[in-house]
This record gives sequence, C-alpha cells and structure tokens, in this order.
Amino acid sequence: MPKFRAPRGTTDLLPEEQPYWDFVSQQVERLCRAYGYGRIEPPVLEDAALFERGVGAETDIVQKEMYTFQDKGGDLLALRPEGTASVCRAYLEHGMHSLPQPVRLYYLLPMFRYERPQAGRYRQFHQFGFEAIGEGDAALDAEVIDLSWQLYQAFGLRDLTLVLNSIGTPESRSRYHQALREHYRPHLERVCSDCRARFERAPLRLLDCKQDAALAEAAPRSLEHLDGESAHHFQQLRAYLDALGVPYTQDHRLVRGLDYYTRTVYEIQPSQEGSQSAIGAGGRYDGLIQELGGAPTPGVGFAGGVERIILNLKRQGREVGPGAAPRAFVASVGEEAKTAAVRITGELRRAGITALMGLGGRSLKAQLRQAGALGAPYAVIIGGDELAAGAATVRDLARGEQESVPLGGLREWLQARVGGPLS
Repeated sequence: MPKFRAPRGTTDLLPEEQPYWDFVSQQVERLCRAYGYGRIEPPVLEDAALFERGVGAETDIVQKEMYTFQDKGGDLLALRPEGTASVCRAYLEHGMHSLPQPVRLYYLLPMFRYERPQAGRYRQFHQFGFEAIGEGDAALDAEVIDLSWQLYQAFGLRDLTLVLNSIGTPESRSRYHQALREHYRPHLERVCSDCRARFERAPLRLLDCKQDAALAEAAPRSLEHLDGESAHHFQQLRAYLDALGVPYTQDHRLVRGLDYYTRTVYEIQPSQEGSQSAIGAGGRYDGLIQELGGAPTPGVGFAGGVERIILNLKRQGREVGPGAAPRAFVASVGEEAKTAAVRITGELRRAGITALMGLGGRSLKAQLRQAGALGAPYAVIIGGDELAAGAATVRDLARGEQESVPLGGLREWLQARVGGPLS
C-alpha cells in the first residue's frame, strides 16, 4: 500500500478519464458562447461570510459542509462550495451593473463540500454553471432553462426529465412556510430526525425527505400560495418554454435547498436515479445581489455536476471520441535511424498529429508491441534501409499491412488517414 493516498472524497483524474472531461467542457463552452455568455473564473477561496449571507446561514452547506479556515492574517476563509454567490460577488465588485443588462456569465470550476462520498458525489467536485444577472423577465428564465436543456441534449444523455416549480417571493414563501408547518405539526413525533430539525429552520426541505415521502406528497403546494405577480411570471415562463419546445414536468415538491432562490426552480433528473439525484439544477435568485450589499437586482442561473454527468454518460455507454492514444508511433533501428526518428516525431507533432517514439534501445519487435499496447493505428518504421531509400515503412497495426512512404510526404500521408491541420 502506498504511504500517501488522495484524501477521502477526492479522486485523481487520470489520462483515460480526460476525454470525458474534455467532451463536457467543450460542449459547455460551445453552447454558452452561442447563447452570448462570457466565461468567468472566481478564486477558489472566498470570505466565508459570503456564503453565510448568500447561500444561507441555516442551510446544510453552511452548517455542515463548508470547508473554512482562518488564514495567517486572521480572516475566516472558505473553499468555494458553490458558484452563484461567487459570481454575484464578482458582479458587484467589478461594477457590472454599469454594463448592458442582463450580464451573462458562465463558469466551469472545482467546488468543495464536506459530505459523505458516494457515486458521482465527492468532497472536491466540479460544476459548470451559467448566470444571467440584471433582468427579471420570465423570458430570461426560459433562455436559461433552454440553454441547460439543449446542453444536456448535446451531451447525448437519454431519459432525462426537466422538473419545474415556482416558490414565489420571500413574502409569499413565508406564508407557505406557515402552511407547511401546520401540515407537519400533528406528525412531528413520527417523522424522521432530519424533518424534525428542518421544521423550524428550513421547512421547504421537508418536501425533500424520502422517508416521509407520503406526508410530503400530501403537503400544501407552493403554487397555491404564490402572490399574483409570481403566478403571472410562472404562467409566462411555461408559455415561453412551450414556444421553445422544451419539455417539462411540474412537481410541487421541488423547492431546492438554498435560501437565495425565488420564483422559478428547476432540476434535470436522470430516470435511473430518481428525484433525489439531479444532475443539474437552477432557478431565479432576485434577492441575492441585495443580500450581498448591492441594489435590488434580479438574476437567474443553473449549475450542473460534471462528475454526475460523466457517471451517466458511462452508464448509458455514450462514446465521447478518442482519448490520448497516439495516432502514430515512430520506431527505429540503429542510432542514426533514432536521430531521424526524433526529427520525424517532432515534425509530426508540430503538424498536429499525436505521435510517440520508441525509447531505451528496445528491439523493433518490442517497439511494435508497445505501439499496439498504446492503441496507435500506425507504426512508422525507420532503419538503415529506410534512410537509404529516403522513405519510411508505415505499418497499419490493425490490418498488419505496410507500405513505403517517402519521408517528404509522410506528414500528408498520415494527415489523410488520422487527421490534423494541414498547415
């Protein structure tokens, strides 16, 4: 056993995993830019009070999961547990309110939460997200939801459900809290310990409970307690989603667990894992900027967990393209040929062709065996006869066939078969 291991709840992202990560990040960047979102990257460290104020001092994130420490200057800092509060802090700090509104931003970042590790859930994990700040129009909610739905379609994931609800304004939600407490109060002695703890401090979270699902299903519905403006906003949103052709299912139990949400809340859920295992979620947060010290500023956003997406890609057998296998392996026999192999390998790499070469004085047979183990489709063989002829012997390792290719045309020959820029 090695002396040191990755800390519990963290994992090494090895080279064979990188094609999945590259695929997800490329789709995020492509679609976010198509929708007019610019990339932002806040620091990993933030003032811990940012999340106490923004996410909510009574939330599980702040109460149980946030990594905090006091630095040498005496400041209480936190490893970032989520992205929205950080983006809103940056919006305020850099005066983005003076830009044309809404400001559209996206990110792909590591996050940190102390929670029980399980499949697709780590203590260091990664999220992509996008935020549209400065506009309260329901059409902007529809834009964000459409972007998130189209992104998951681009991932190629099947059997997904977009679940939608509205939880109203803080004022209407306060009335809803009271209705929930009245519903649960007669049952407090028999509900689970989590529900008893949430009864006063986070009544919306009562609806998340798996153990008391029947009681939650019979609970009052948030849509029945919306103020008139929130009800109209939700009606408009559904009309815009219908116009966009985005499928959705309404679920009165969907509330989300962060204090900053107002009105629209939604999740994207895979059929295999059930309603408690969303692979993406978002909503509107019209009071967050003001809570952080700014002027009243509406906003809406979404975040998806990269690890959970990759887990579902693998479960569904989704191919994401070639990994780090070389497209060519240059084998040589003799010192003079090895010098030529160094030069040829460098030329292929500069032409955009992933290439490796045999090292350590191995025999030709051993080099070809290594090329096959690495998954290279072609082996470029250089020996004394090849140098004399000014040509390379190129072997198709899958078919076992080979041909002589002039060294001056080797790059173009390979590009025609494995791709790569022609410049």
